[in-house]
Amino acid sequence: MPDLNIVDFQMSFFSLKGKNAIVTGGNTGLGQAFSLALAKAGANVLAASIMPDDGSTATMVEEAGAKYAYIMSDITEKGNPKRVVDACISEFGSVDILVNCAGRSINEPDVLNYTREQWDPMVALNLTAAFEMSHECAKHMVPQGSGKIINICSVFTFLGGQWSPAYAATKHGIAGFTKAYCDELAQFGVQVNGIAPGYYATELTTATRSDPEANRRVLDHIPANRWGQTQDLMGATVFLASRASDYVNGHILSVDGGYLVR
Repeated sequence: MPDLNIVDFQMSFFSLKGKNAIVTGGNTGLGQAFSLALAKAGANVLAASIMPDDGSTATMVEEAGAKYAYIMSDITEKGNPKRVVDACISEFGSVDILVNCAGRSINEPDVLNYTREQWDPMVALNLTAAFEMSHECAKHMVPQGSGKIINICSVFTFLGGQWSPAYAATKHGIAGFTKAYCDELAQFGVQVNGIAPGYYATELTTATRSDPEANRRVLDHIPANRWGQTQDLMGATVFLASRASDYVNGHILSVDGGYLVR
């Protein structure tokens, strides 16, 4: 074992200066937080989304000193993942980091009414598109001998998914894909990991947080006794995107306030 006094560990291992990132769904919600975290660490960011870009993400990224680009793209459509990756390389010169954040959840309280109409679009976006984005990025990361792929999982990666079996299935699936792809790409210097957010105070959870009974039901399950804030995800994102995590591979990092332990 090396003498710890001479190990050349630097805080610069967390720097993303000179790195270029793609964040799917990167201009809204949690995706926007991932984009900003990477930018604050020094990375240029291309956000790919079906949501119109209002300029707010660009402002935050550029104020952090990084470059920002946006491409409107439905990554479930054939050929679009390649177009997104090509756009990043054209804009910035390389692709070093991919955050597969784009996803959706379609709920149906009556399981007997849950059909392929709900199932198929979720599998297409939450799982298949993440594979295709990773595949297109890997074509560039493998030859350059480095790269970081971060798949956004969920606490429902580890739990059942009441009212949305497709969501839970895809989030279990993305964890399996994370482990499988890490096994394939580690030999080439590419790390593949996942982040599993818990319950976060975003626009999507406004209704739940506004309902006293539903809000208390969620908080009673979180040892931290609060909803997550988007900044709570930033440290994990930078860590998994940086040199500091070069020997972390195939791991799913829960950022949930302790939700899974209760």
